[in-house]
Amino acid sequence: MSTTTNSSSSQGGGSSGTGDAGAVPGATGHRSSAARKEDVSLPSLGPVGWARWFWRQLTSMRVALMLLFLLSLGAVPGSLIPQASTDPVKVDEFKTAHATLGEIYDKLGMFHVYSSVWFSAVYLLLFVSLIGCIVPRAWQFVEQFCRCTPAAPRRMTRLPAYTTWRTDAHPDDVLAAAERMLKGRCFRARRDGSAVAAEKGYLREAGNLVFHLALVVILVAIAVGSLGKSEGGKLILEGDGFGNSRAQYDDFDSGAFFDTGSMKPFGFTLHKFLAVYERSGPQKGTPRVFRADISYFLGAGGTEHKASIEVNEPLDIADSKVYLISHGYAPTVTVKDGRGKVVYRGSVPFLPQDAKNFTSTGVVKVPGAKAKDGRPNQLGFQGFFIPTYGGTGSGTMFSQFPALDNPRMVLTAFHGDLGLGSGLPQNVYQLKMKGLTQYKAHGRAVAQMLRPGETMTLPGGDGSITFDGVKPWAGFQISHKPGNGLALIGGLAALFGVAGSLLIQRRRVWVGAERGNDGVTVVEIGGLGRSDAARIPQELADLARKLEPDAPIASAAGSRTAPAHDTDARSGPHPGRRTETRSRPTPSPGPTSSQDPAQPTDRM
Repeated sequence: MSTTTNSSSSQGGGSSGTGDAGAVPGATGHRSSAARKEDVSLPSLGPVGWARWFWRQLTSMRVALMLLFLLSLGAVPGSLIPQASTDPVKVDEFKTAHATLGEIYDKLGMFHVYSSVWFSAVYLLLFVSLIGCIVPRAWQFVEQFCRCTPAAPRRMTRLPAYTTWRTDAHPDDVLAAAERMLKGRCFRARRDGSAVAAEKGYLREAGNLVFHLALVVILVAIAVGSLGKSEGGKLILEGDGFGNSRAQYDDFDSGAFFDTGSMKPFGFTLHKFLAVYERSGPQKGTPRVFRADISYFLGAGGTEHKASIEVNEPLDIADSKVYLISHGYAPTVTVKDGRGKVVYRGSVPFLPQDAKNFTSTGVVKVPGAKAKDGRPNQLGFQGFFIPTYGGTGSGTMFSQFPALDNPRMVLTAFHGDLGLGSGLPQNVYQLKMKGLTQYKAHGRAVAQMLRPGETMTLPGGDGSITFDGVKPWAGFQISHKPGNGLALIGGLAALFGVAGSLLIQRRRVWVGAERGNDGVTVVEIGGLGRSDAARIPQELADLARKLEPDAPIASAAGSRTAPAHDTDARSGPHPGRRTETRSRPTPSPGPTSSQDPAQPTDRM
């Protein structure tokens, strides 16, 4: 064969006609191939196709895991950033301290994470994904459960685990004994011609379904608890009480579906608060006992019962839990105005600023005070309370110990208009300085440290304030969350479901018995593991040993073939039985479904 090349055409020289003549066939062939490729067009999915594709992606395992990861990741800001639903004061403080970052967080919904649009979207998508996974898998499981066990394969020797021996027993007796034995070991067994087909381990897929269903129950419990919850705080002085009504709470937060009219009537009285601290050693000041001794009642006119509430031991009453969350001190004071009239007497809670030794701050507001001439002269006192004062030479005004060993109260006095008549809400633990004037004497602010029983006299004869003593107070949180029981059920069901899906093994066993030409019955047992084939050979050996009394191995004299020995180490050598075990399982020769839940799939 020879090949001729037109050099002028290939190098671009010569006449155009010669070049075209040499290039046209190749060029024409190239254009034809390109034309054929351009003619191939993929069909459009259309709305239905895209919806089906989106649904398959949403109900796949990888997307569900991604949504679960996003849900857990989205909950992180809710625990690190103050939330408006639980602590609006800290949210305002954060916005004040970080103006730019606070504005960004506000637009992203970081101050109300669990009710934000993006968190709700992830939550609902995960919910739909789980539902879309459970429904078809439950239907497949019902089909698998109702379907009969496949008939025995023609060649059991191809199964992953196989054993055989010869016996003088009748085939019908062997098969009847095999069916009884398998049913006694919780197999679903049926007689099929010259073999018994049995299957076991359906609860593996049931455990998987229970686990996914439990996740749905947990999500529903979270939704129910969030929408129907109520939570509030109450600061109670020793000797005072509380009734479960909206007006009694210091702060209150509830879900969208909570009805304040459905609040169950109950209440309690704080009789005594006991706090015991470590007095010496490296753990000096560490609390040892925090206990609130109370008496509570349920229902209007209900009988009172005594109880104690500790930090980790809440009171369970009327589907609510009462937690002891804080405590502090409330100095008791008596205030007289310029006329010498007692205008205020009571205990004022001070809030701890030092969590270890309880150095506290608070205010006393006296709106009914008047001057000597009878004109209004409202009084306000801002103060520090020190449970254990270190003394004049200690060099500090902070408390040295949390117990009431050496109490002091330092007060600074103001007068004027407290602003209580403006209609705007005020913080009961702060003074609104607008409209107030600080008392001064000799050009210096009037401030005084008081022991219990001492009195501070105001300049100009405007009155006095006496430090009478101290009362402890305790802070309680009353929480009602209707979804807790449902969440517990879902959590336990998830644990049992995971245990079932991991520990239960799906397997099939066939026992065949046929009479040979020599009159001796040949018994065959084959096994197939649908998920974990490692234990199949051992189980098959156990089944053979259980069946052997009803199908004893025939004597070697009655066998035309040389007997082999059983390789099972536990049962020992058995002349006449041959056992085969393969390390790589082979597919079941019986009819199976392409959507069998035991097969690997990307669906949950």
